Amino acid sequence: MVTATSLGQAALELLFPSRCLGCGHSGTFLCEACAERLTPALPPRCSHCWEPRSLAGECLACQLHPPAFDALRAAFVYDGLARDLVQALKYRGVTALAGRMGGLLAEAARRNGLAAGLVVPVPLSGRRKRTRGYNQSEALAKALARELALPARPQALARRRHTPPQARSAGAEARRANVSDAFSANEDAVAGRSVLLIDDVATTGATLSACASALREAGAASVWALTFARED
Repeated sequence: MVTATSLGQAALELLFPSRCLGCGHSGTFLCEACAERLTPALPPRCSHCWEPRSLAGECLACQLHPPAFDALRAAFVYDGLARDLVQALKYRGVTALAGRMGGLLAEAARRNGLAAGLVVPVPLSGRRKRTRGYNQSEALAKALARELALPARPQALARRRHTPPQARSAGAEARRANVSDAFSANEDAVAGRSVLLIDDVATTGATLSACASALREAGAASVWALTFARED
């Protein structure tokens, strides 16, 4: 069945044919060759927050202030082409990238054994979503959920208040305070469930931890965090 949406997408493709963000090749926003050039976020890393470190196990920061999620994993390092992809999806409105990026996220979830019962994206504030017009993390979460045949539940988590963007240059305590109690979760949606929490980029993990805390307060059995990229 031909829908208005599919017709609109076809018209856009005729007017603005897709080109790979890595090499400019036509027909796709990310070709296979360029996908192979993405830098995977491989160990050795902290087993909890996935921060790079020279030894296995937990980093000192996680030992002193354990994040609320069970563990964080990222598919790629936030540099080069991975940064270009995230910024194109997040700031330039290239939402067609979400399907390809979500597929790569699904591969990372399988590779890291992140089993879950439902997929929940990190929510935007109403103000930021109105400005941007969409939530890039929700787009990624829905694409990943399709790949893994899991339900996506964007309404399971909401922002209670608008928060300024997290700054890595700020102290860890300031970052935690910025997002403290900023989220609430729907108990009916998550109680007793294993949640896969999705975001585009992890910088310090403070936002993901605040989200995980809200999910746990609502009764989630476990919370695994997964991002497309991680800043190192």
